[in-house]
Amino acid sequence: MRTIVVTGGATGIGRATAERFRADGDDVVITGRRADVLEKAAADLGARGVVCDATDPAQVERLLGELPAEVDVLVNNAGGNTDFGRPDGGLAELKANWLANLEANLISAVLTTTALAPRLTASVVHLGSIAGVRGAGSYGASKAALALWNTEVAADLGAQGVTSNVVAPGFTADTEFFQGRLTGERRSTLLQATLTKREGQVGDIAGTIHFLASPAARHLTGQVLHVNGGALTTR
Repeated sequence: MRTIVVTGGATGIGRATAERFRADGDDVVITGRRADVLEKAAADLGARGVVCDATDPAQVERLLGELPAEVDVLVNNAGGNTDFGRPDGGLAELKANWLANLEANLISAVLTTTALAPRLTASVVHLGSIAGVRGAGSYGASKAALALWNTEVAADLGAQGVTSNVVAPGFTADTEFFQGRLTGERRSTLLQATLTKREGQVGDIAGTIHFLASPAARHLTGQVLHVNGGALTTR
């Protein structure tokens, strides 16, 4: 039985990922900021919930006290586009908005990975985004930075047999990403941009994460895997 840590594991992709590992009988720890949501998800999944804001160094340090001496897999899923609902304005607001996305999507992963690095035995998987290639303001920039930083993580942890990769979803249904702001027109546009003409599902992303943490992916590291139905093609 492996120990799996999934940040932001109470909803959406994080929850689907935790559920996928629990199906293997793994010991899964999910983290999140909302205690009530986390407690319910942990009970539903048969996982253990630990309240932790991954952008807060003190809370990440406290998380270590809740974890065993060895952690097999870390999934840095916490994050999202913090621009939704934030005020526009002058340069001060612009700076605050950029820093918020960098904290949520990059710093959270940096702090958690650095804290857990001595305990890791197998894999780290970070949640990127198609926006990290196509560009989407501060959110896209934060995901692009995450993908670049991943190469350093892969190099640093490779010697201890730990792989590090990024899974970059495109449009994925049934998540909190759009915070209720996704219009029918925008949804249709995102759907038509795919080659498969289907919406991504949280299970699609969870399945890719599960593969990257499996023995079949032991020689796959330092990569970004795009899961978007062909909305972005690579070669």
